[in-house]
Amino acid sequence: MDADVIVIGAGIVGAACAHALAQAGRRVRVLDARIGGATGAGMGHLVVMDDNAAELELSRHSVAQWRALAPRLGTDCAYSPCGTLWIAANDEEMAEAERKQQRLGALGIASRLLTAGELARAEPALRAGLSGALEVPGDGILYAPNAARWLLSQHASSVQVEHVKVEAIESDGTLRLSDGSRRSAPQIVLANGIEATTLCPELPIRPKKGHLLITDRYPGTVHHQLVELGYVTSAHHSDGDSVAFNVQPRPTGQLLVGSSRQFDTTDMTVEAPMLARMLQRTLDYLPGLADLNALRSWTGLRAASPDGLPLLGRHPWREKLWLAVGHEGLGVTTAPGSAHVLAALMTGTAPDFDAAPYAPRGLREVA
Repeated sequence: MDADVIVIGAGIVGAACAHALAQAGRRVRVLDARIGGATGAGMGHLVVMDDNAAELELSRHSVAQWRALAPRLGTDCAYSPCGTLWIAANDEEMAEAERKQQRLGALGIASRLLTAGELARAEPALRAGLSGALEVPGDGILYAPNAARWLLSQHASSVQVEHVKVEAIESDGTLRLSDGSRRSAPQIVLANGIEATTLCPELPIRPKKGHLLITDRYPGTVHHQLVELGYVTSAHHSDGDSVAFNVQPRPTGQLLVGSSRQFDTTDMTVEAPMLARMLQRTLDYLPGLADLNALRSWTGLRAASPDGLPLLGRHPWREKLWLAVGHEGLGVTTAPGSAHVLAALMTGTAPDFDAAPYAPRGLREVA
């Protein structure tokens, strides 16, 4: 198949881009090195985030797209509309829950404030003494590696996947592969997460390491995705090592436990001090975790941009190249919206929302 577009990366963002471009009538070849990335290492949450207006717009459109796709997803994608409870540990955080509800409500996103008593009844495993929570019922979770494979399978006649590593992007946009061969297409999409910096060192992307842990099966222990309201300030956009309470009930009955952030390391080793710090934070909210068996822990690298927003659009100077990188911890959530924006720009149509905040920025020429 002669491709109109080559997508580098078959993780959730690359798969979503291939899916959106195929829907727009493009023939797509996906090149993937099969080295494992953030898609397989992450939590798979689908959560509306409102740190800023651009993040809220991208995440709300994306979560809505995931909900629309949900009835068609394979069962192995493990989609669950469990919703999110943003936990307020004190009166100050409860006030933030109220402000968050106002921000979401202004865009028609349903949410509900829970008192301390209502929270205790909804999630009895949480410790006593919490102030309440904000429930966002439209959020969910899924198993991202299988969701990526599902997206790639939906247009079998126009999306082909080739397992090969791209070694370099040449000045004319031709791709040099690890086997010495070359591939070319009228348009190239770079969507391979932190690995994108090896092909484009000018990208303003930094690795953000995270630890996760999964337990044995304990069905019914937790019913919603549980996130502390301090998550945004203590973890999501922090510039140093940090942890935050974030627990998911997987459809298997297991608990997926996060989260941690460490900048500027590519060492994938599970670090006992950081894991212990993350688990202690979890115990502060979910004391019964101490009695559960852990099956394994692992790490992954998120690709973080300076302002927390992805870079979506044409590369400022590289021929043929388009960018879909820098999603940090929201790649799974925002993959459909990111793909929608990029496919619209690449095909000369107007996206459903303003693409300007995500335009590639901060790139520096490297000698």
